Amino acid sequence: MPYVDRQNRICGFLDIEENESSGKFLRRYFILDTQPGSLVWYMDNPQNLPIGADCVGSLKLTYISKVSDATKQRPKAEFCFVINAGMRKFFLQANDQQDLVEWVNALNKATKITVPKSCNAQQNVENQKALLDILGPKKQVSYRTDIIGGVPIITQTQQEGGEGQEGSERELLRRSYSQLPYFLGRPTQDRAVIKSGYCVKQGAVMRNWKRRYFLLEDNTMSYFKSDLEKEPLRMIPLKEVHKVQECKQSDIMMRDNLFEVVTTSRTFYIQADSPEEMHSWIKAVSGAIVAQRGPGRSAATPRTTLTV
Repeated sequence: MPYVDRQNRICGFLDIEENESSGKFLRRYFILDTQPGSLVWYMDNPQNLPIGADCVGSLKLTYISKVSDATKQRPKAEFCFVINAGMRKFFLQANDQQDLVEWVNALNKATKITVPKSCNAQQNVENQKALLDILGPKKQVSYRTDIIGGVPIITQTQQEGGEGQEGSERELLRRSYSQLPYFLGRPTQDRAVIKSGYCVKQGAVMRNWKRRYFLLEDNTMSYFKSDLEKEPLRMIPLKEVHKVQECKQSDIMMRDNLFEVVTTSRTFYIQADSPEEMHSWIKAVSGAIVAQRGPGRSAATPRTTLTV
């Protein structure tokens, strides 16, 4: 679901058909900011990208005429809606029906309070480029500017590190994995999967943040490089978890949707993609611990008190 971040911007993950009529939707992180009057999308949450990372694309709110449900226009694309901007239509996929409704309402509301300014197409292109400059220093990245019906659309055409590698990595994030069943490529015998999905975790040594695939089972919480990996990077026995709760240090770390899993030897800081996902993980992990220890044992030892 979209949520409001610390800068009062509406944010969240959506899938977008960047190449019109291609039918290929790519997972992107969207920021709707009424201050500069723009909708900007990135490969991932900018908090998890290198400092100064460029956006993938941007669209001025003044050019958006209407945002609406596109189920009939794209019957094969689930939870699809469309942004009408001049003669260009941007088709996007939400995570579920509620997510679709909230994004459509937020975008329509934002465009209603935006006052269009009269300027020619060249000035519009310069304004779009200025927005990209504000977002951070340039890297070896090229952009394509298309004037479609008088609307300048800036999209990234090449990214440092190779398009193929980036495409394969981001394809893993195509849909909301927390909504999907356990990946069948990994053995599932004698395992009861409670919850799975992508989150961002802080490293123990370098303190950097990396996206990992988390898997919660009856007795353990594990994380992998991706949902295609068979061997986890680490397994956290639930019997060692003393507490799981929304992180009070999020103000220091300046991260939204942050929760902590406190164990005997270490505190794991984990960032979910939305407030709903954060609370869902806290509830799932807490429930799994209670189920494992039994109703009486969890309350018997003060060290194992769970905070939701």
